Amino acid sequence: MARKELNLGILAHVDAGKTSLTERLLYEAGVLKEVGSVDAGTTQTDSLSLERERGITIRSAVTSFALKDVHVNLIDTPGHPDFIAEVERVLGVLDGAVLVISAVEGVQPQTRVLTSALKRLNVPTLMFVNKIDRRGASAEKVLQAIAERLTSAAVPMGVPHELGSRAAYFTLFDLDEPAFRTRAIQILAEHDERLLADYVNNRESHLSGLHLRRPLASQTARGLVYPVFFGSAITGVGVPELMDGIRELLPTTQGDEDGPLAGKIFKIERGAGGEKLAYVRMFSGVIRTRDKIRFGSELEGKVTSIAVFDAGPAIQRPSVSAGAVAKLSGLDAVRVGDAVGDFDDDQAGHHFPPPTLESVVVSRNPADRSRLLDALVQLAEQDPLINVRQDDVRDEISVSLYGEVQKEVIQATLANDYGLEVEFREATTICVERPVGA
Repeated sequence: MARKELNLGILAHVDAGKTSLTERLLYEAGVLKEVGSVDAGTTQTDSLSLERERGITIRSAVTSFALKDVHVNLIDTPGHPDFIAEVERVLGVLDGAVLVISAVEGVQPQTRVLTSALKRLNVPTLMFVNKIDRRGASAEKVLQAIAERLTSAAVPMGVPHELGSRAAYFTLFDLDEPAFRTRAIQILAEHDERLLADYVNNRESHLSGLHLRRPLASQTARGLVYPVFFGSAITGVGVPELMDGIRELLPTTQGDEDGPLAGKIFKIERGAGGEKLAYVRMFSGVIRTRDKIRFGSELEGKVTSIAVFDAGPAIQRPSVSAGAVAKLSGLDAVRVGDAVGDFDDDQAGHHFPPPTLESVVVSRNPADRSRLLDALVQLAEQDPLINVRQDDVRDEISVSLYGEVQKEVIQATLANDYGLEVEFREATTICVERPVGA
């Protein structure tokens, strides 16, 4: 029997504590012996040297852990808006998500952007209000902001205490507590006619916490309600309760191992030897080493090795089956976003606005121009939206950008990984001409 898989995304506005929460989850699950620090550059998922230097997530990263009978593939995504393309590629492979919100800063611009995308794609989502131990933390203000700016269907799952101090802690509601039951019934009854009838007719025996547990899980799994947990990724309070919520409220998948091959490539990176590594989320079927598989626009390739995520990093395996996430080698022509096998991607397309800036990239050594083009083409494999463009008339190479931080990261990557010193000319706004009325 196939194990239960949950492909879980961690999303947030930059600096809300997303990567710190990832570390704490791995520690609580027994994958890590000690919790890494973003400031010290010792986190497991921020493995790039630039990520450690800057203290931000630049590339999505995958790790895994077990929650009793559920195997979780956890995908840590960038929070900075300059790297929103990384988030976009992950959304289509998720079974559920945890949206991290700072108890101090509250709902921020990227929080709203991410929530809109999660709603549009109907991704089941839990909210985790982080940093309750920080000065200025306020549960009331954050819940009000969530209701006004994100969703009116948020259900607080408990109460934080002693906010703003290292002694801050979180207690779950008993499901029969009036503070929980009243709010939960009001929200759940909107999508449950039987519950609504029981509520209108005052059938108290049908409105107990025990009776609310199933509709709460069902409506969370359908993306209709958003349970809200509180805690601190730094101190660990509230995280065990969140982990129980992940296991009990978010939908798992087992997939169909006997079905036709279907998967999606959501990330590309280069191995130590320069080989292309493709991250695939399997929806159906099985891929075995040395299998020849179809991907993209009727392309084919032979899989030479498979590394499946299992209790931490990826481990070499002879096969990967439905529901799991793995790294595939041997597919030289594969691209980010490619469908594998018979996968019908009904979520294809862009869920966030494309880059609005363009800049010409110039090598300080003119003799390195061809090397620069090759390097940018490789970077575009990881992020196609940088849209490398060569103008033979002007003898220029340009890239599309979201902002200055992305530009600095590309410049540093070219220097550190490819030995290329480059300069960017002043960025210009990309102009798109459309027919009137289009």
